[in-house]
Amino acid sequence: MYDFANSSYTTVVVTAIFNAYFVAVVAGGASWATLAWTAALAASNLLLMAIGPVLGAYADLRANKKRLLLASTVGCVATTASLALAEPETLGLTVALLILSSVFYGIGENLVAAFLPELAAGDSQGKVSGWGWSLGYLGGLLSLAICLAYVNRAVAHGEPARQYVPVTMLITAAMFGFASLPTFLLLHERARRQSLPGAGLSRQTFGRLLQTLHHTRHYLDLRRFLVCIVVYQSGIQAVIALAAIYAQQAMGFSTQDAVLMIIVVNITAAAGAFAFGYVQDRIGHVATIAITLAGWILMVVLAWLAHGRGLFWVAANIAGLCLGASQSAARAFVGVLSPETRRAEFFGLWGMAVRLASIIGPLTYGLATWLSRGDHRLAMLVTGGYFVAGLILLRSVDAERGRRAART
Repeated sequence: MYDFANSSYTTVVVTAIFNAYFVAVVAGGASWATLAWTAALAASNLLLMAIGPVLGAYADLRANKKRLLLASTVGCVATTASLALAEPETLGLTVALLILSSVFYGIGENLVAAFLPELAAGDSQGKVSGWGWSLGYLGGLLSLAICLAYVNRAVAHGEPARQYVPVTMLITAAMFGFASLPTFLLLHERARRQSLPGAGLSRQTFGRLLQTLHHTRHYLDLRRFLVCIVVYQSGIQAVIALAAIYAQQAMGFSTQDAVLMIIVVNITAAAGAFAFGYVQDRIGHVATIAITLAGWILMVVLAWLAHGRGLFWVAANIAGLCLGASQSAARAFVGVLSPETRRAEFFGLWGMAVRLASIIGPLTYGLATWLSRGDHRLAMLVTGGYFVAGLILLRSVDAERGRRAART
């Protein structure tokens, strides 16, 4: 249910509606607008890289993942609702709220992922992660459908984007807050407190984190997989952050067309996450992720070749299948590679890898469009290089060796 809840933020704010609104309206369609959007996301991800593993170590010591998850949820809901204030005259405030909302979202994403190994055995984490991730896409789909219904009504009445987009931020915040309630009412904290009496909490937290970083050499395959995540997730994060912008700038989609595309892609992403969760538990983690990366490469080639909408729609749906599958599979694999007493901390490292990718990927795309004077097709082709490199790096990861390291 938390996957269901927080997907409303990524779908509406990052992927479908607010990103295009920021570029076209808040930044006035300036030549630097796309770069400004990606830079704001990069700033939030830098903050998450710094605080994510620390909060994870703290959560493991105090066994309070749920309490920290509640605080991050309240923060994300409040700042998302505040994005309703976004206008050309409030560019600085809008950027600040965007950064804060993204930070709160990322903290919650790390913490809820750390519950996965407590809820599923090692040979079932793929499908359980897939259940959650697929339900998450349905949550994003529902939020987007409600927003789309409101947008269509507003457009029919002649309202400009400056009037109806802020309302979608309020809808998104309400959906996030309401849908997260079952998590806080029903989910139990199963971890045990590990902090030692007589020692300062901050000293224990940072000492524990430094110890883990020092001993990552014992977790060779986790370390290799985290590097692999940084590389291929750079491509994925570029697609997530800029899909609507690419559709509008390169393919001539209207806002309504772009939103419809995101709805369809959410459906295929839910199907991909659900189906590949079972595939992952059957054929293995590495093989499953390799299949999804091959699919991403195919998607990039088709999107680059597409000049008509038909081929682009094919590429978009391949992206949806691979998006759901690759995201869910990576989360489950990290759960398998993480030792029992350091789950929140290791998922903090996973979050750090994803956030680093969230800086590199969108910024690469933004710089490519800027240097090429707005050539979004070239930027998409550049993005595809991350999937090729990720597939090469994945070959060095041994799942069974990594599982043994986590157990010992």
